[in-house]
Amino acid sequence: MIIDYIGVKEINGSLIVLDNVENVSYEEIVDIRLSNGGLRKGRVVQIEGKKAVIQVFEGTNGISLENTRTRLTARPMEMPLSPEILGRVFDGAGRPIDGLGEIFPDKRVDVNGTPINPVSRIYPQNYINTGISSIDTLMTLIRGQKLPIFSGSGMKHNELAVQIARQAKISGEEGSSFCIVFAAMGVKNDVAEYFRRSFDESGVLQRVVMFLNLSNDSIIERTLTPRCALTVAEYLAFELDMHVLVIMTDMTSYAEALREFSSSKGEIPGRKGYPGYLYSDLASLYERAGMIRGKKGSVTQLPILTMPNDDITHPVPDLTGYITEGQIVLDRELEGKGLYPPVSVLPSLSRLMKDGIGEGYTREDHSALANQLFASYAKVIDVRSLSSVIGEEELSSIDKKYMQFGKLFESKFLNQGFNENRSIEQSLDLGWKLLSTLPKEELDRVDDEILNKKYVENPTFEQKILFDEDNENENNEDIE
Repeated sequence: MIIDYIGVKEINGSLIVLDNVENVSYEEIVDIRLSNGGLRKGRVVQIEGKKAVIQVFEGTNGISLENTRTRLTARPMEMPLSPEILGRVFDGAGRPIDGLGEIFPDKRVDVNGTPINPVSRIYPQNYINTGISSIDTLMTLIRGQKLPIFSGSGMKHNELAVQIARQAKISGEEGSSFCIVFAAMGVKNDVAEYFRRSFDESGVLQRVVMFLNLSNDSIIERTLTPRCALTVAEYLAFELDMHVLVIMTDMTSYAEALREFSSSKGEIPGRKGYPGYLYSDLASLYERAGMIRGKKGSVTQLPILTMPNDDITHPVPDLTGYITEGQIVLDRELEGKGLYPPVSVLPSLSRLMKDGIGEGYTREDHSALANQLFASYAKVIDVRSLSSVIGEEELSSIDKKYMQFGKLFESKFLNQGFNENRSIEQSLDLGWKLLSTLPKEELDRVDDEILNKKYVENPTFEQKILFDEDNENENNEDIE
């Protein structure tokens, strides 16, 4: 039996309160018919006895206390799914905004998802090539992993997100079954248009499903955006056997929407005003990444979040770091030097890369090279600190070599063009060229067999010039 509840007891911001409601469920979607005939959607967010609190997606402006008719649908928020969803653009609540009409679904699925049984999970292996040397070599992204990018306000994380979405691929026969789910939350109109135009012009839009939640959209829609995106990703991965990379930006906007939503419900705030359940809420999103036994596909997450005041101890990056398997940290000082992408090597890591690189995956020397680059760059930081105290002229000859290595590492390895797509072999070979500028006895993280095979003995001045020219030619060819 369908029941319409006439009138509402209370209106508070984007919330309305119904009284004497029976058989209502948490997260249930409701239809709200206004006195002027308009229809709005809402979601049950709180139940106290026979009182139900409903969040209205489009806001409560124009809702009457007396004439509003509210109908319970007995269904949660659902996402329409079909294979034709690839190449489509949706708003934050999963409604098409690309002018191509509605989706004719094969099925509808609850956006909240269902937890993956830990017993059925497969340990993530095999890597995703992003075409970016610093990520592919030093903090490799593994299929089924969740690896966040920690950025700062105003930094070039949007450009990095576009470049990764444009260049990311997997090797072998499975490359044709790779796709991107891109979710932008709380972005301005010009940024949303930048995302859409970049994917369209680069020709990758046909393998991208895009969700765009604008900064002037309702906060309840923002809290739904990552759930809609992950629902699509799970459908593509576990039912259509595709390998899906989910890029979500900006998770800080999502967390701030959650904080505002929690405050409107009168909940007791936790650290910095965020709700006490922020950890479990973020975990409910991040833990939807992975691979399942018996399924060919995978869901890999690359959430991007901005750290307020570049504070990595802020609740959002702090809790994200506990849940995810590493992080990629962008550094404002490197960006100030004109480097792109400004990846800060030492605080960045990928905890799963050890099992997805090496022989059979990337190359047998990958692990040793990565360890040595980390160690050598750490030495560079120490030498720079010493240089700031005693002056560069007073450094020993070996310390001066490390200073030179640090400059080359940042300008040749970390720095690469927005349109430059490097293969894993190019990145690894470039790393060995850089290490060969250091004395062989300094490379103590590599076994002798690999070192003798890859190290260039006593590189001459002419070889170094040639090394510079090789990289300059590669950049010019890529731009052309």
